[in-house]
Formats: sequence, structure tokens, C-alpha cells
Amino acid sequence: MKLTVIENNENAIRFTLDGTNFSFANALRRQMINNIGCLAIDSVTFYENSSAMFDEYIAHRVGLVPIRTPHDYGDKDEVVFSLSAQGPGIVYSKELASTSNGVHVANEKIPIIKLADGQRLKIDGKAVFKTAANRSKFQPALVTYNVTGDNKFEFYVETFGQMPPLEILKKALNIISTSLKEINKEIK
Repeated sequence: MKLTVIENNENAIRFTLDGTNFSFANALRRQMINNIGCLAIDSVTFYENSSAMFDEYIAHRVGLVPIRTPHDYGDKDEVVFSLSAQGPGIVYSKELASTSNGVHVANEKIPIIKLADGQRLKIDGKAVFKTAANRSKFQPALVTYNVTGDNKFEFYVETFGQMPPLEILKKALNIISTSLKEINKEIK
């Protein structure tokens, strides 16, 4: 099996995988989509919300903001994001202030809500580390592939900003490798 990187930047990676089959190509795609952990805001505490929107709507919007996840984070890591805003104006994701220096929103230009004159919003959101097997907001990338020949596939991985696309690929390959080693130990 041979992997050749065609394009690699901070947002996407394109590579070919030669000498494999549909089963492995799909397993790799599924690992990148479902089993790479990342941070996402999973619970929101409201201290003040005088906007026209329900708390649940705002919590949902905040939960979908991609959080830049350091490569050494794991299942037990949590980070709190605070937001305090007053209208009039649009509240953007850049206003979510992290309690951890290494963790921040991946895209600062995501609109959360528009506040009218005098309306206030004050919240804390707890970001936890999970995988998309739990909920789709923990999915780190969009992953597709095309068949380009006999046993040859071209993959395209576009990150949502939680981590670099090459890191997503490496983590997925590591998960597959570790799983195969564990299965091999059971056979002996």
C-alpha cells in the first residue's frame, strides 16, 4: 500500500492511496469522521439572556463553533468558555473567551446572535473532548474519496478547524494500526 500526498495546507489535505480496496478506504474514511476526538462546547450555563432567542437555540449555536484542540488533549480534558455581550450588535465566536491559553475558537467570524439595543447575553460554555460517535459536533473534518483506478483511491480531507488535516489522517491511521495489533495479540 502506498500513500502519496498531493496537497497539504492548514485547511485540507488531498492524497492518493494505492494498493488497497474499498473496505480499507472506507474504514480509513470512517475513522477520520467518527473516531478522532476533539473539543466542542457541550453544556451551556445561562446567567443572563434578554435576547429574543431561546436559551436552547443559543446553546446549539455555541456548541457548533469549532474549538482548536491541542494534539495532547484527551477524554478527561475540559475547558470553559465565557461570553458577556450587550447590544446593539452581532455577537461573534471571537467573543468566546477560553480559560485555557492553548485552546481557542477555530474561526472567530461565526455569528452567534444579533442583540438589539439594551439586550444582554452572559453565558459559560463547557467544552469537552469526545468523538463524532457521540455527537456530530465532535466531527473534526469532512472526508471524501473517489476511485481513480484499480485499487487506487483519492482522498480529500477538509478540516473544520479543530486540528490540522494531516494530524487527522495520522490519528486515524494510528487508530487502525493499534486496533489491528490488539486483534493480532488475541489470535496468538
